[in-house]
Amino acid sequence: MSTHILHRQINHTYPVAVGGKGVYIEDAQGKRYLDASGGAAVSCLGHGHPDIIRAMHEQADKLAYAHTSFFTTEPAEKLADRLVATAPAGISHVYYVSGGSEAIEAALKMARQYHVERGEPQRRHFIARRQSYHGNTLGALSVGGNEWRRQQFAPLLIGAHHIAPCFEYRERRPEETQDAYARRAANELEAKILELGQDSVIAFVAETVVGATAGAVTAAPGYFKRIREICDKYGVLLILDEVMCGMGRTGTLHACEQEGIAPDIMAIAKGLGGGYQPIGAVLLQQNIFDAFKTGSGFFQHGHTYLGHPMACAAALAVQQVIERDKLLDNVKAMGLHLHDRLTERFGNHRHVGDIRGRGLFQAIELVKDRADKSVFDPARKLNVRIKAEAMARGLMVYPMGGTIDGKNGDHVLLAPPFICRKEDIDAIVERLGDAVDAAIKAVA
Repeated sequence: MSTHILHRQINHTYPVAVGGKGVYIEDAQGKRYLDASGGAAVSCLGHGHPDIIRAMHEQADKLAYAHTSFFTTEPAEKLADRLVATAPAGISHVYYVSGGSEAIEAALKMARQYHVERGEPQRRHFIARRQSYHGNTLGALSVGGNEWRRQQFAPLLIGAHHIAPCFEYRERRPEETQDAYARRAANELEAKILELGQDSVIAFVAETVVGATAGAVTAAPGYFKRIREICDKYGVLLILDEVMCGMGRTGTLHACEQEGIAPDIMAIAKGLGGGYQPIGAVLLQQNIFDAFKTGSGFFQHGHTYLGHPMACAAALAVQQVIERDKLLDNVKAMGLHLHDRLTERFGNHRHVGDIRGRGLFQAIELVKDRADKSVFDPARKLNVRIKAEAMARGLMVYPMGGTIDGKNGDHVLLAPPFICRKEDIDAIVERLGDAVDAAIKAVA
């Protein structure tokens, strides 16, 4: 089929999606695909949910769009009330955007303006982590640690600084306790702050659970508490990126709840609106809002579609359904079942080195040899083959390459909808197992 779309892959023919119901998407040929990745961890309620469609229809009948320089709207206000009421301690306000990259861009500017408003304009540095992903706009790429995405645009990026991720499978030393490793990894932040200058750092940016770049990597216990201490010590803001891992994906509404901390600024998107409309948001602490209010009186930023009434109405309905149907309980239960089934299928697999993640946000890491954790030749593109084999079997998963350093390593990320049942999880793991085996056979 000829196309005038600049698709993600130019020399690839995409099936045409024509329908979706529950955990399945259907193409124009009538083939059904089990959506085990929620697209990109987006479709938390699956497809075609009648309550969300109804809410969108009702809002369209009332008002589709009103620019936020002139008006606020009822769905935007109601959604903000809900987000603040369920947010980590101290969060007082919400700034709307249309997606995750926009949320990170806004968060970076918000953090810089906060310090300027307080009379500390010398703060100019951002610190983030290698093997992170924070979005594809230039500011987000700058703080991101995905080397493949950064490489050709490097001359255009702002000069952010990067420390090691907290990635136990790859970076914890054999003789090191978990506590010692967590502290060593976190202390890299303090060392970098001192290197750059105690009063020169704006913020530290991190995914609470690392998403697509490294595959559902959770931090060692105590890591984020130490990070919080270091940020507080030097007046550095903590920006948590929960665009992919947040809004219930790991079993709690916010992933940082499981770390026992609250950020100064947090970016959310994806599961916020469940894919029914493009929406993201930045959640900010009261002291940041107060600095703007008593200083310039505004946040110097803005986009045409922020606070879009249709998007806010859809997101509000998504969040109401998650609460009403107690879907976070299902995320926890199905997350345990997913971990058990992955362990049964891949726990002794000679080419699976690690199974990790939380809730319905889990991954397997592929290795050539489990003993030394060596990887397949990246030129063989194992992750691409796994995706193709999965699609052939009617399964959507999220494989990626460059797991270790942007070039080497392969993993497969799973993020099925919150509505999934045991039989869906069983089908996901069965089809994934067949796809992995077929792909490895092709590259071995």
